[in-house]
Amino acid sequence: MSDRPLLGGGDSINGSGGSQDLEGQDFAPYRTFPPSPTESRESLASVVSSTRTRVNPKIVSDAILGLSDGLTVPFALSAGLSALGNTRVVVVGGLAELVAGAISMGLGGYVGSRSEVEAYEATVRETKDLVKASPAETMTIIRQVFAPYNLPDEPVARMSNILHDSPQKLLDFLLTFHHKESKPSCNRAWISAITLALGYFIGGFIPLIPYFLVDRVLVALYYSIGIMAITLLVFGYVKTCVVRGWIGRDNIVAGIKGGLQMVVVGGLAAGASIALVRAINPSGNGLI
Repeated sequence: MSDRPLLGGGDSINGSGGSQDLEGQDFAPYRTFPPSPTESRESLASVVSSTRTRVNPKIVSDAILGLSDGLTVPFALSAGLSALGNTRVVVVGGLAELVAGAISMGLGGYVGSRSEVEAYEATVRETKDLVKASPAETMTIIRQVFAPYNLPDEPVARMSNILHDSPQKLLDFLLTFHHKESKPSCNRAWISAITLALGYFIGGFIPLIPYFLVDRVLVALYYSIGIMAITLLVFGYVKTCVVRGWIGRDNIVAGIKGGLQMVVVGGLAAGASIALVRAINPSGNGLI
């Protein structure tokens, strides 16, 4: 019988010249039982949370507001101008309204966001004065904040003393839990203005597209109505589902209702605009 060891230097597992330390190798872990449902849900939740990107709800709100106005007002204007029977009038008037409306929406968003910042700064100043001037009142406010939780007096008093030892912590506590205020972003005003303006311009440009491509006003109007009916339906559905959710029969039904509501609103606005132009221009110079 040969004295050669079973795992000699020349017969390594990997076919290499050196011996292998089996205990030092990293093998994939072996599980006798499959992972439990709880572990599976936790691993899935960790994957979803790691890949999910949060969008500022204020940006979403501004985008929805800008698109909503842009999809209805310029569409109604272009439909009304179509009654004059001139595509050039529709295009020039529509573009002029788009630019003016986008600037107006942007300025409105900027001024509104600046007002929020100024209101927050005023609240901070008032709270700082309160912290300096009236510790007794701030203690009362702290007790009122914790009152709904039915906590014993001793831990609440201890918490109050700890907060009063640090004026900055007390200020942050009062702003967060009493005034329920959060510091606005320094770029919030510009972001709001740009979001509203772009949303309005993009939404309002859609009904004008057929007038760039078709010479006959009546045909362009029909194309514009068809495009806007689909666009308003989709936008209303998406807008509703962003707020309520995408899954579930109730959310789907609510999304469809929201889409139909947008179509009705846009149709009424366009019809009113056409009727107004026809009332002002009863001679029938246009094609409608």
